[in-house]
Amino acid sequence: MTKNGTTAFHYLDGNLHAERVDLAVLAHEVGTPFFCYAAAALEASYHAYAKALSGLPARIFYAVKANSNQAVIATFGRLGAGADVVSEGEMRRALAAGIPAQAIVFAGVGKTPAEMAAALDAGILQFNVESLPELETLSRVAQQRGTRAPVALRVNPDVDAQTHRHITTGTAANKFGIDFDQARAIAGRAAEFPGVEIVGLAVHIGSQLTEIGPYKTAFERLVSLYGELRSQGVPLSRLDFGGGLGIAYKDEAPLSIEDYAQTVRQVTRGLDAELAFEPGRSLVGNAGILVTRVVYVKETASRTFLVIDAAMNDLLRPMLYEAWHAIEPLRAPASGSELKAVDIVGPICESTDTFARQRLMPAVQGGDLLAIFSTGAYGAAMSSTYNSRLLAPEILVRGDSAAVVRARRSYRDLIEQDSLPDWLTTDPGIPKEA
Repeated sequence: MTKNGTTAFHYLDGNLHAERVDLAVLAHEVGTPFFCYAAAALEASYHAYAKALSGLPARIFYAVKANSNQAVIATFGRLGAGADVVSEGEMRRALAAGIPAQAIVFAGVGKTPAEMAAALDAGILQFNVESLPELETLSRVAQQRGTRAPVALRVNPDVDAQTHRHITTGTAANKFGIDFDQARAIAGRAAEFPGVEIVGLAVHIGSQLTEIGPYKTAFERLVSLYGELRSQGVPLSRLDFGGGLGIAYKDEAPLSIEDYAQTVRQVTRGLDAELAFEPGRSLVGNAGILVTRVVYVKETASRTFLVIDAAMNDLLRPMLYEAWHAIEPLRAPASGSELKAVDIVGPICESTDTFARQRLMPAVQGGDLLAIFSTGAYGAAMSSTYNSRLLAPEILVRGDSAAVVRARRSYRDLIEQDSLPDWLTTDPGIPKEA
């Protein structure tokens, strides 16, 4: 039985397993809620990309923002992936996970001088620059350090990715990238920036794309600009096509990696350029689940609520993107079980702490375990301690083995993050009037 495109999560003897690990047993050992990732699914997703892109001068850079657990990064690193990072913290995580600096691309619209300096000192492969002020700052920082920064200009192709408005990045209304005319002008002025070397062009039009059309349009525009600038003597050698491929959360029909790769082959045929790809969600999304326990079944005159111990601080996507996630019991319901419409909600004091509304579910009771699927991407990476809740631990499974790759912290850890100023640790007394 497959779950959202992967066989990593399946029922065995009536109990949901991750590969060969019984998730109910794991829940007893580590407590709930927790994230679980299946190594086999991570590896299968990467191999699918590598196979589809074989024969092209291509490198794959895992987009760390999707899931920044170092065990996940290291899994891809051992398969040959580099890392696409958007902060100094992500860069340091990638380095700590064993990704060589020369396999790291630093993207993001708001890199600070301190982040630039750290990345230059590390010796990363490329900065994806998104504005003229950023390029000027990077040039200055690199000069101060006696080096030159390798740069790809991220171009905004003004293409509607036909995805959720919160995750589209390639239209003129978005904050990302440099428009075409400005990119031409900046490339022509490269000599004015002695601290940088413009080596390529980059594009990324959004996330959770399921149609090839927007990609084809964006890639054609990027390749056209690449050829134009090369003919003018700009020494470009690399094209960064970004990421964004969607996955199946519900009934989507994701774009196949083979069709995506075929489009890349068509638009780059005869082109002298290294190619870079930055997949994230499509590598990790369906390789992870969030396991949670039903705390209460609350009946009202008009609704039945399943109150669970996971919350929006653990999984923000339903609140932020109105996202749909499959939710199923860890114990397989009997065939033909009656289904009932329920609202599945968390314990946080916000009405938006809701995972599903009027979802048809088999009968469950307080104490039963549920799995929320497709949470390998933008689950733990976006989590917080809102309401002073502890971060959910993360577990990586391989075969019949399970390893805690981020432990649940204690309340003591949470409290000790704060400190009191001197005036609150002495006898408060009564303030005197001035």
